[in-house]
Amino acid sequence: MNDRPSVRHTYAEIRRAALEFIEERNVDPETDRPGARRLVERAVKEYCRRTQVGLGRALRDPDDMTERVIRSIADYGPLTDVLARSDVEEVFIEGPRVTFIDGEGRLQGLKEPTTLEENRQVVDRLLAGSDRRLDASQPIVQARVMDDSARLTAVIPPIADRLSVTLRRYALRRQDLESLVQLGSLTPQAARFLAAAMQTECGVVVSGPPGAGKTSMLSALLDACPPTRCIRCCEEVRELHIPLVHGSFYEARPPGLDGTGEISLRVLVKAVLAMRPDLIVVGEVRGAEAFELTRAANAGCGFACTVHANSAADALHALVSAALMAGENVSEAVVRRVFASAIDVIIHLDREALGEGYGGGPLRQVREIISVAPGGEGSYSVRVLFSRPRLGEPMTWSGELLPDTLNDRIERAAGVPMEQMMDGPGGVR
Repeated sequence: MNDRPSVRHTYAEIRRAALEFIEERNVDPETDRPGARRLVERAVKEYCRRTQVGLGRALRDPDDMTERVIRSIADYGPLTDVLARSDVEEVFIEGPRVTFIDGEGRLQGLKEPTTLEENRQVVDRLLAGSDRRLDASQPIVQARVMDDSARLTAVIPPIADRLSVTLRRYALRRQDLESLVQLGSLTPQAARFLAAAMQTECGVVVSGPPGAGKTSMLSALLDACPPTRCIRCCEEVRELHIPLVHGSFYEARPPGLDGTGEISLRVLVKAVLAMRPDLIVVGEVRGAEAFELTRAANAGCGFACTVHANSAADALHALVSAALMAGENVSEAVVRRVFASAIDVIIHLDREALGEGYGGGPLRQVREIISVAPGGEGSYSVRVLFSRPRLGEPMTWSGELLPDTLNDRIERAAGVPMEQMMDGPGGVR
């Protein structure tokens, strides 16, 4: 017999009673967990006394119910254990259902059922430490949560048909190019080339589908930059967490309840252009902020960004399309010419579907690295430098070299001829 609905009703009843006790006693569960637990135990005991006289369904395990309620009040409810695991990368909530991607990249469900009410309470608790809110006036929210260790994206009706949430955990360890080599995403030769490129004022674009590792790659590239370079990072919601000796991080802000106070990604890029950057970084280019990158290119400063695209060549098309969204009455040919001159290298990552990669999980690797050079009449040319036929197969150097000017700059930074760097022994530094 399936008694889950009655169990959920009992849980909700006890939780409401416990919250009433906590409010009456003015107890803060975060700072006085023992006090909150005593009041939860009181609510459970009172419920058990009622069941003894036939009022309600007897609890199978009162201690388990106590633990479940205290977790929902002082922790993250049914998600507490999952969020405590360092190997969980993403958590998904769809109405009453919770799933997550485990350390082997497999989609798993919680062992215990959850309710829509519980899951909404978890979301509200996660948002409590941020300056964002989720309600009828703001039915879509993105926020940094859990002490800036995760990004929450949540949508509620009427925008979504039900509560829909994705919680993305950031990598706990620092990403660098060497670690990407160890993970099999890069070859030592490709990593060495990218490390040398980041010593120069290159324009670098990281492309790929969602979940391919674009942010990790961007972090690794920034880690390879000289410490004397002034780096200014602009993001919709901050995900980059690398130490900067010289520079800062900037985060966009949504409008307030009255519709004012918005600071868009485009506004941020405009602002940092006036702050003498050596390198402007945009975490994810999706709209009009791309046009401001053309200004950065014309100003002579380098830039690095990520963009959703199906291939390295498509990344440039995606940037041009995004820049045209700014509506600045600039022709597509002009925008294309500016980007073709400003972008030196595009790194494209890809991922396999769940269950097809190593260890049963998704396989994330660099699929290709290309160089970009301007052509005539607003066109451009590309050269494939490194590529692999498909994920899981070796990535090899194509034998192509860079355009002369860029080639010379990177050779000086690396201190070795380009052919030796591309096809020689491994080693990032």
